[in-house]
Amino acid sequence: MIVELSSIDDNPRPFDLKVAGEEIDLDVDGVKLVGEVKATGAVSRRIAQTDVRGHIDATAVMDCVRCLQPVDRPVSIDFEVSYVDPEHFAADKEKEVAPDDLETDVLEGDSIDLKDVVREQILLDLPVQVFCSEDCKGLCQKCGGNLNLVTCSCHDDEVDPRWAALKNLK
Repeated sequence: MIVELSSIDDNPRPFDLKVAGEEIDLDVDGVKLVGEVKATGAVSRRIAQTDVRGHIDATAVMDCVRCLQPVDRPVSIDFEVSYVDPEHFAADKEKEVAPDDLETDVLEGDSIDLKDVVREQILLDLPVQVFCSEDCKGLCQKCGGNLNLVTCSCHDDEVDPRWAALKNLK
């Protein structure tokens, strides 16, 4: 959904975006959106700044980092993003970045693609690691079996040849 900024007057323009999860490419291995992604909110425009505020609900399926089993993770995000015109963006490289500056971006063009805003907010909300359970046992390092599902019969008897000489010291 593309919002033309010229169509926004003094009143915020509400939006209600519904997109299939497959239409938003997160471009992250082991993560995909399933079902419907819903975003509601409003776009408001001031003299040199455009604000997008809203809420996103979706479901992400992520791979457990230990056993690679898919894990459903609900996504519920309240967000607020500001865009400024390029001529009003501080280009001073010596300036300290304030926390509020992290939510401000340069406006490229005369429109905002809300689908891109939603994608960006979901990416920022994703955790670095997801586990299927706190006591996930992971995969066997030798046979690759999921230790949560099978009892592995692999033995860890192999001695690294670099340490073999130390075995005789006992």
